[in-house]
Amino acid sequence: MNEIRQNKATKQWVIYATARGKRPHDFRRQKDESEPLSVFDQGCPFCPGNEGMLPSILIEVPGKKPNLWQARVVPNKFPALTPEGDTSRFTKGIYVGMQGYGKHEVIIETPFHNQQIAQMSPEEVEIIIETYHRRYVDLMKEHKNMMIIIFRNHGLQAGTSLVHPHSQIIVTGMVPNHIRWREEESQRYFDEWGRCVYCDILDFEIRDRKRVVLEDSSFLVFVPYAAEGPFEIWIMPKNHQASFGQISDESKSDLAFGLREILARLHKKLNNPDYNYVINTSPQYKADEPQLHWYLQIRPRLTTQAGFEIGSGISINPSLPETDADFLNKEE
Repeated sequence: MNEIRQNKATKQWVIYATARGKRPHDFRRQKDESEPLSVFDQGCPFCPGNEGMLPSILIEVPGKKPNLWQARVVPNKFPALTPEGDTSRFTKGIYVGMQGYGKHEVIIETPFHNQQIAQMSPEEVEIIIETYHRRYVDLMKEHKNMMIIIFRNHGLQAGTSLVHPHSQIIVTGMVPNHIRWREEESQRYFDEWGRCVYCDILDFEIRDRKRVVLEDSSFLVFVPYAAEGPFEIWIMPKNHQASFGQISDESKSDLAFGLREILARLHKKLNNPDYNYVINTSPQYKADEPQLHWYLQIRPRLTTQAGFEIGSGISINPSLPETDADFLNKEE
């Protein structure tokens, strides 16, 4: 029988149509017959020596080798939002708008054109996490920066345009309904039960174990009960923290290890699938809220939204979370 599950944090429904689904192995991407990437690409703006193609360099993290950096933060050459202007609203007839205020930055994760996170050392991934945190804290100091989204697109289906390993940060001067809705559902749960819904999810997943993929002292890594797509993963801090800005130095190391391990498993078992990940964190002035809880969400691009999903807002997932977790945990 098919099944419909509800996300406890958002009340959003997901349909599990396993009758038309695939076995986990069938989600493996077809073998890529294209030429492997080289360490350096002379046409890539993110490769060392091509700095003239960059608008500027905001931050550079030195590498272990002399004269070689490990990570860089640069402005996006084609930004979705720019720091000019302000956040005041204007009207045009019955409509409301605002200037395109914000910031759009790129984190170049490595000087090597062909080195994805799954192939990096934990120490190299920790530098990426440290860079995320440094930019997040600095950008949150500005009153106009109401929301900060840190995300990574990997592969064409995930929306990437440059193959050199990189992540992005977009800052906005407003908070969209998608984020406010998630906040409000968490607030309603807290008002009713006096507890954080995400902490309750953590407690249950730790005891139930059916969807857990990885665990250490700082984080639980699991396939959510109402995952919207095959092999969706949440990496969630065990300690209650509303903001990514509150992460400790020790937890940065644990997050780096967990993120690298999960991406390595997806790379190996699904043949380097396209994916997005995003750090879901509290907006400006919400860092101390007792009902909010940040987490990193990974969403492999293994299915395509169709008419019903677009029209209803309900996702159809052909794969059960328990099956996905079991597949990721099995040794090959």
